[in-house]
Amino acid sequence: MIRQRATAFAPASSSNLAVGFDILGHPVGPLGDRVTVVRRDGAGVLGVTGDGVPADPALNTATVGMMRMLDEVRPGFGVEVHVAKGIPLGSGVGGSAASAVAGVVAMNALLPEPLEARELFRYALAGEAVASGAAHGDNVAPSLFGGLVLVRSAEPADVVRLPVPPSLRCAVALPRMRLDTRTSRGVLPSSFPLPTVIEQTANLAGVVAGCCTGDLALVARSMNDVLVEPHRAALIPGFADVQGAARAAGALGCSISGGGPAIFAWCDGDEAAEATRGVMVAAFARHGIPAQGWVSRVDGPGARVEELS
Repeated sequence: MIRQRATAFAPASSSNLAVGFDILGHPVGPLGDRVTVVRRDGAGVLGVTGDGVPADPALNTATVGMMRMLDEVRPGFGVEVHVAKGIPLGSGVGGSAASAVAGVVAMNALLPEPLEARELFRYALAGEAVASGAAHGDNVAPSLFGGLVLVRSAEPADVVRLPVPPSLRCAVALPRMRLDTRTSRGVLPSSFPLPTVIEQTANLAGVVAGCCTGDLALVARSMNDVLVEPHRAALIPGFADVQGAARAAGALGCSISGGGPAIFAWCDGDEAAEATRGVMVAAFARHGIPAQGWVSRVDGPGARVEELS
């Protein structure tokens, strides 16, 4: 049967996770982008629609990877694309990655011989690079595969899904402001002192070991960003108060999600996560900044095809 239309959903994601700059991430399931592709006569991406998204396929994160896929696979047809953004860009929860992932997943559903998910990773990275200036996999991988993932290498792809304690939840607070990825990267130094790198490496190892063994106390002791957070915190008004409120509410750890301005906190259980979400949103409000909050499983699902006809 020849498929004519497909819609895919890809979740938002939280990356870096305090200790894993550019290598750790997981989905933030309540949020996500949807991309619909419709088969048309012709070749390539024939048109793009959607509120607030670039109409040029070469500049749209949802279609760049799709264009590369069509160029290499050559399925014998073209597509029209509609992008429904559920994630604000410049939010720190993987909005560009979700569009890129949803695009290639929807496109893949129309192929006569669909590709494996790991093959889609490479195409989605191309879309992410349009937004961030480089092919970082720590948002693409969790949005595509789901779960807590370690991106050991983006090219060639080497993505490892890590065990997650079943009670582990993530609370996210997103203030009503935009922080461009390139801006947040621009404040980082080109090198770091060796003792700082050693401390950060130990913290990363502690978080990974704690997740693998179910030792949440070890996770809590280790979830401290001494590398990136000190340079980026000033870009987010009220960051210290939001982080302090989360920790006071019992969060295992709290830091900047991706490049910000969203802030994430890992928590033990739904009740703790809901309480943490509330205090983070309230802390932003004390600084005169409206914010939204969500709670999700750290081991949540990745992208999926929602409609296929």
